[in-house]
Amino acid sequence: MASQELLKEISNAEKYIERHGIDIDAVNAFHTYVFWADEEDKDIDTALKISPKAKNLINALVKKQTDGGDIWWLEKQIFGKGESYPLLDKWYEILKLEAQNKILDSYLLFLEKNRVPRERFYAPKRKQFAKFGLIDAYQGAIDDKYDIVCVSLVPGSGKTTLLKFFNSAVIGWFPKDYNLFYSHSGDITRMYYDGVMQMVTDNQEYTWHEIFPDLQVTSTNAKMQQFNVGPYKAFQSLQTTSVGAESAGKVRASKFLFVDDMIGKQEEALNKNYLEKLWSAYSVDARQRKTMDYDGKPCKEIINATRWSTVDVIGRVIQIYYGNPRVKVISMPDIDPVTGESNFDYEFGGLTVEFFKDQALTMDDISYRCLFKQEPIEREGLLYHEDEIRRYSSLPDREPDAIIGVCDTKSKGIDYMVLPCMYQYGDDYYMVDCVCDNGSDFGLQKEKLSNMIVDNNMQQCEFESNAGGDRLAHEVNEMVESKGGRCNITTKATETNKETRIIVNSDWVKKHCLFKDKDDYTPKSDYGVFMSFLLSYSVAGKNRFDDVPDCMANFALYISRKNRFRQTIIMPSPI
Repeated sequence: MASQELLKEISNAEKYIERHGIDIDAVNAFHTYVFWADEEDKDIDTALKISPKAKNLINALVKKQTDGGDIWWLEKQIFGKGESYPLLDKWYEILKLEAQNKILDSYLLFLEKNRVPRERFYAPKRKQFAKFGLIDAYQGAIDDKYDIVCVSLVPGSGKTTLLKFFNSAVIGWFPKDYNLFYSHSGDITRMYYDGVMQMVTDNQEYTWHEIFPDLQVTSTNAKMQQFNVGPYKAFQSLQTTSVGAESAGKVRASKFLFVDDMIGKQEEALNKNYLEKLWSAYSVDARQRKTMDYDGKPCKEIINATRWSTVDVIGRVIQIYYGNPRVKVISMPDIDPVTGESNFDYEFGGLTVEFFKDQALTMDDISYRCLFKQEPIEREGLLYHEDEIRRYSSLPDREPDAIIGVCDTKSKGIDYMVLPCMYQYGDDYYMVDCVCDNGSDFGLQKEKLSNMIVDNNMQQCEFESNAGGDRLAHEVNEMVESKGGRCNITTKATETNKETRIIVNSDWVKKHCLFKDKDDYTPKSDYGVFMSFLLSYSVAGKNRFDDVPDCMANFALYISRKNRFRQTIIMPSPI
């Protein structure tokens, strides 16, 4: 327990900062208090409560002294120049104490402090990993907040490398326990084994032995890709195995089971039978290697995966444990939908927006959405196939019979506002424009809707009246009239069975609706997003976004009603 003398000193220091601001005396005081609590009061809990304040003060003083630079900026400036900077030394002294006491962020920073800044893995990616909640999730597993952490990020984002770093920490923090890494092939497990082994043994590149001075590797088995740290135990600190390996009796996991990318190639991902085989490998083989840890608590899991299917291993785990607060799911797409910026534009070697655009150019839309958007889609159950829908490169050489639209209104945060503008030529309907937007600015959405109606001289438009659609229709109508447009805007409540409505009307849509050639719109435009959602709707799995196929189903129903109640002309009898 912290001494009263220490608590009094802390209180006085805080009052000093209030009067004088942050200076070197304030930094020195809080740096001293961290180690006072740990070394004199033998109260590591209090030390770890003071340490974040001490680090914040150091960082603030660096910014003050360098006109805006932070501690990471400072380190990049002086690294390798043989200069000593007391504030940086104090920073690392605190990081080391935290690293030794199971603070993951501090461990990752301290482990690489001897490496050239540009060559470090963690520090240049720290901002993005924090944004994802990735480090908090791993820390939650250490702190017994989570039992399972599921992580799906884009390929090449460093998720497996981060797992190696985390594993090296776990080995040091829990030397009486053992861990198992499970992946799709022996090549991957070998690379993983080599990576973790280097972190634990390479004293020039990594500071693992500074963090854990009393531990060392006591045995290795390179053939089985295993090594042990600390005292002998029935199973090694790190073990690896792969899908299909004969693992019975050879490997166990008491602290962590690490499952990483069980799908090795696209052909496997597209094979439902193979996906079922992988589920069996995970649930019957990998999971059965779990035991209780040294303290009698169940073994935890970290599952890394690039998404391919709603029924891949990570997808099924997410479904089974849906709503369970002890299961944490981290899923991050390529592009931030709010800012339009890359989520993975790391300081060094990041993945830019231009990189993702180039990837998208050569991939089919479904594969890209699975791998880079974290939106797994079931190809076998697709309702609309590319070779089934009708495309057009030019409109018929005459005025359309009518210009019509049906609006699927936005009801909740992730829903899309959808309004296709359809030109009627006989029994065919050409989609010439559309709004497909899930933005939270309803004023902007109403502006887009009214502009499209006016710009295309739309004559009739039906709005879904559910979830405030009546009011939206009224407000859009007023905006259309104020802009000089003339459109008969009506409302109608939709039926409740959405999935049935989408399926039974799809055949009509395929026969009577035409869409632009793919060369005539960009993937990120409203038209491109519309087509992406239409062509990815699956009847075999869950659909995150079904607004577009539902809107087309409502359009089919609208035309059906319109034709059914079309006025019949009775010709006079010639007799």
